[in-house]
Amino acid sequence: MDKKELEFILKEGEGYNLEFKESFSSDISKEICALANAVGGKILIGVTDDKKVKGIKITNRLKSQIQDLARNIDPRIEIIIEVFENILMIIVPEGKNKPYSVNGKFYVRQGTNSQQLTRDEIREFFQKEGKITFDEKINPKFDFNKDFNERSFKMFLEKAKISPIIKREEILANLEIIEDNKIRNAGVLLFCNKISKFFLNAVITCVLFLGEDKVSILDRKEFDGDLYANYQNALNYIKSKLNTEYIIKTAGPREEKLELPEEALREALLNSIVHRDYFSNAEIQIYIFKDRLEIVNPGGLVPGIKLSDLGKKSLSRNKLLFGLLQRMNLVEKAGTGILRIRNAMKEYKLKEPKIDTDENWFTITFKRPDLQKESYEQRFYGKVTENVPDNVPDNVPDRRREDVLKIIQKDNNVTISQIASILKFNKKTIKRDIERLKKEGKLKRIGPEKGGKGHWEVFR
Repeated sequence: MDKKELEFILKEGEGYNLEFKESFSSDISKEICALANAVGGKILIGVTDDKKVKGIKITNRLKSQIQDLARNIDPRIEIIIEVFENILMIIVPEGKNKPYSVNGKFYVRQGTNSQQLTRDEIREFFQKEGKITFDEKINPKFDFNKDFNERSFKMFLEKAKISPIIKREEILANLEIIEDNKIRNAGVLLFCNKISKFFLNAVITCVLFLGEDKVSILDRKEFDGDLYANYQNALNYIKSKLNTEYIIKTAGPREEKLELPEEALREALLNSIVHRDYFSNAEIQIYIFKDRLEIVNPGGLVPGIKLSDLGKKSLSRNKLLFGLLQRMNLVEKAGTGILRIRNAMKEYKLKEPKIDTDENWFTITFKRPDLQKESYEQRFYGKVTENVPDNVPDNVPDRRREDVLKIIQKDNNVTISQIASILKFNKKTIKRDIERLKKEGKLKRIGPEKGGKGHWEVFR
């Protein structure tokens, strides 16, 4: 390790294959174990979690202690120790005899954390997934000269806040994306030009149906770029097919509200991408019906996780890919995605989505609200129907009439029909509000209401 590599590592920050420790303790054996059970990585001792170099006193005795910890892991792990000034770096190779344990306890890497599994969980996890997961496998078909997408790589560096102060190959090697100049599948997914050239199952298919069944297809799209581009395009497709409500709450610009919370849709889509089974021949499918939206991905729950664990606990089927997306700030702490979905739906005052899972599939279903019966604004401010008299003793009509005045102040030529359309209320209700405002002396019509020759005046 030289000064330039250290500078890059510090800017790179902690991740799936990199751990910072301010000081030495025997707990480092857990980190060594977890990295060996993944794709390997580095542990820097003398660096804080927030990337500050504190340094430690490095002695031969300390080096021997660390080597002893690695030898006591079952089976033993051969590590490499490097020293630069007052920082000690432990280089942990990917284990060739997984799974590894420390004092009978097994650890795996989940994003920036090392997580303990029970004996049954680790056995089931490695038995079903194999000793190397899909995203960690080397892809011999990938040609860096023809297939590497520089635009996607630049986007990754920007989002991960990684400065390209060293060569591309060195960056990829430090992130464990390449080995012996050959790229792993996680790197193919993120940095390819066309994802179906390597994995036909990695495209994302979106389908818009007429009604509540799959009889009539209105529109269909397949997204076949790199993984991040496919995620963005699929999310934009969903947003374009859902309804948007316009709400005016202040004198500022109108607020746009998607009928379903975008945060929940984003989390559900990212979960399907990062946790799906890439060994399956099936692809992620997004179905948009009149009454619901379904996101279906191949692969049931990850071994070691039960349905009741969702929102509380997480294991990633694709640990390297999860770590890279975490660096891009697309996914956060393991286990929180489902919880954020539920919270977002709760804030929208909608029912939490339904989750169905079996051995082969994971489906999350969002029920679409009927905006003709109850809009976002009505869920929060109350519902006023055409037949409610003007003397209703609540503040819902008052707020609505205040919004009418705000709209008119912005455009004193606006029509009643336009106001009704903006506020998502029927024309009769808005007419009644305007009559009330006139009686209260807050609003006056100058000239005829039809023909476009008159205008409104507001009195505060």
